[in-house]
Amino acid sequence: MKKTTMTLVAAGAALVGGLAAAACSDRSAQAATTGDTATITRGQYLVTVGGCNDCHTPLKMGPKGPEPDMSRMLSGHPEQFVISAPAKLASPEWMVASAPTNTAHSGPWGVSFTANLTPDQNTGLGIWTEEMFMKALRTGRHMGASREILPPMPWYNYGKMSDDDIKAVYAYLRSIPPVHNRVPDPLPPATMPTGTN
Repeated sequence: MKKTTMTLVAAGAALVGGLAAAACSDRSAQAATTGDTATITRGQYLVTVGGCNDCHTPLKMGPKGPEPDMSRMLSGHPEQFVISAPAKLASPEWMVASAPTNTAHSGPWGVSFTANLTPDQNTGLGIWTEEMFMKALRTGRHMGASREILPPMPWYNYGKMSDDDIKAVYAYLRSIPPVHNRVPDPLPPATMPTGTN
């Protein structure tokens, strides 16, 4: 009986110690990757006034019309909403069409899909470094080095922010819940039939 009690006490102590170590480790890792509270708060402010949710958070129909689906905040174009071709505009008075979610936009450049800005490792900004993020906004290149960032993303405006402000936006985006959502690659523009101007 005495041996069983000592074993249970030792197991309990080991469990408590392990949980405490894990909690400290999780807090340290989180603090290291998300930045300080003031920086994150500044980033949240900039994301809000910069209108990032306007395109990167899918719209859903609410009681008063379209509204942001905050359960998918900043997760970009929903992968389940498949768009396979540019919009066919019926009138020459229009140049751009947007999907009902406001996450896909069709124009002379083809079809662009808004990116997943959440820190998901496989489908969002999870593997992006702060340097990559800054370079993308400064150069208009995906991941700071590859394909062009397409309209209507106004990277040229956001790229004029100070280094500290871009770092704050990055810190905030690293602090939000990750959403696994694989955004499709852009589609090329429709080809004009031969003989048309």
